[in-house]
Amino acid sequence: MEQHAHFFYALELPGEVKEKLEKTISELQQALPFKKWVHPQDLHITLAFLGNAAAPQIDAANNLIDSALSRKFEFELEIDHLGIFGRKDSPRIFWAGLEESESLTVVREEVFSACISAGFKLETRPFSPHITLARKWTGESSFTYKLLEELNPFKDGKINFYAERVVLYRTHLGKSPKYEPLKIFPLASRPKA
Repeated sequence: MEQHAHFFYALELPGEVKEKLEKTISELQQALPFKKWVHPQDLHITLAFLGNAAAPQIDAANNLIDSALSRKFEFELEIDHLGIFGRKDSPRIFWAGLEESESLTVVREEVFSACISAGFKLETRPFSPHITLARKWTGESSFTYKLLEELNPFKDGKINFYAERVVLYRTHLGKSPKYEPLKIFPLASRPKA
C-alpha cells in the first residue's frame, strides 16, 4: 500500500446517478463560485474515513465488513436536497443530501464497527450522509441559504436509486478522478416477489 495514501469506505453511486449529478453540477457551477468541483466519477457517500492505514489493518477491516455486509440487502435511497458544511457565509463543503434511511444507517454502523474492531480510530461526529459536490466558497459576496432554495435541482425531481455496493477507496491526491476502488463489498439482492 502507498505510504501516504488515504483510504475510506463508501457507498458507491450507480453510473446513471453519477451522470444525473454530473448534469446537476454543470448547471450549479454557472451560479455558485466554489473553488473545486468533484469529478463525477468521485461522487460517493462516505461511511468511514480511515486516513493513512497499514495493509494488515485494512485486511482485518475488509474481512469483518465482508462478513457483516453479506447478510445485508440492497436498499433504495433518494437524493432530495442541497446543503453545506462550514461557515454559513463561506461554506467549506457543498453537498447533495439524502432522505433519511434506516438501511443506510445500519450499513454505516456495520462498516464503522468493523473499522473500530480492526483498530482504526475514527471520527465520532454524528453520521450525516451526503454526496460532496464542491469545496471552498470563493464568491465575492457571501453565500446565502436562499441560493440553496432557488437553485435546488431536486424540487422538481428527486433522484432515486438502489444502493448495491460498499467500496474501499484509495485517494490519489493531484489526480482527477482521484479515488481508486480497491475492494468491492456487494450487498445481497432483494428476493424477487
